[in-house]
Amino acid sequence: MRTLALETSSSTASIAVLEDSCLVAELDLGQVLRTAQSLAPALRSILQEANWEPRDVQLIAVTGGPGSFTGLRAGVTCAKVFAYVTGAEVVAVNTLEVVAAQANVVSDRLWAVMDAQRQQVFVAQFAFTGDTDLRLILATQIVDNDVWLQRLVTGDSVTGMGLVKLAKRLPSDIEVVAEEAWTLQAAMLGRLALAKYQSGERSDFWKLTPQYFRKSAAEETFDQGLLK
Repeated sequence: MRTLALETSSSTASIAVLEDSCLVAELDLGQVLRTAQSLAPALRSILQEANWEPRDVQLIAVTGGPGSFTGLRAGVTCAKVFAYVTGAEVVAVNTLEVVAAQANVVSDRLWAVMDAQRQQVFVAQFAFTGDTDLRLILATQIVDNDVWLQRLVTGDSVTGMGLVKLAKRLPSDIEVVAEEAWTLQAAMLGRLALAKYQSGERSDFWKLTPQYFRKSAAEETFDQGLLK
């Protein structure tokens, strides 16, 4: 199956094309290209590199959140438009699930962590037995940095870019996944989406929206104004 994966939720976006689970090509976009408009030439480039036409794509994988508001909107919008034009199926994958799958460690308590700003983190916990065999233990939530650090217990494993600011505060008995595995990669997103698709999961692209897990700063400001 031919999969196009769009990872735009993080500060270092990437796109990939895969034939079944085999990576055909991957392109790192950086921070500049995380808009729906600028994704178009990147998509043309990677499809040309793979020698695919747009209608050759059968499945579109996209990170659905949490993550950057702008990045998530761009990725989901691009996935919906591409699916509408080509007839491809869409599967959205939780961003922290992708982070956890990249860890490549066997753990009954694997925390995936992303910076949520405001001295907070997005966290989810998984049991990971290898490859893409992940079992969700604790669904995505936003917690204060200090509260999350207090939850850690001996034997826990941790991974994700949320550790950049917190690494020095981690207890010594916590297993920290290698830093090179923290950065989200579109290739892993594509493999997870394919596995979900093969198990019967689909995302209705008409109803698909990013999962921000919090209101935007503008929405919060608006709400505060209503309460005055």
